[in-house]
Amino acid sequence: MNKAAYALKLPQSLKTAAQRLAREDGVSLNQWITVALAEKVGAVETAADFFRQRASRANPADFQEILDKVGKKPPLPGDEMPGG
Repeated sequence: MNKAAYALKLPQSLKTAAQRLAREDGVSLNQWITVALAEKVGAVETAADFFRQRASRANPADFQEILDKVGKKPPLPGDEMPGG
């Protein structure tokens, strides 16, 4: 495995919590952070892939049909388009 070093600056409170959790898991802080980062990367990539797949199946005509049901009602307060 090719490894790269990165100097990570953390708030002290976050580092302390991560050290405690690593100790509870019986692993080094470096290993704990690596696993946590891998989990986050996996979750973000999985979500992005999910939404890409959903978007590829989208049908603009279906969306327009939904919008047509709304009619000409003005948006509710707070739902207006930016800029008026």
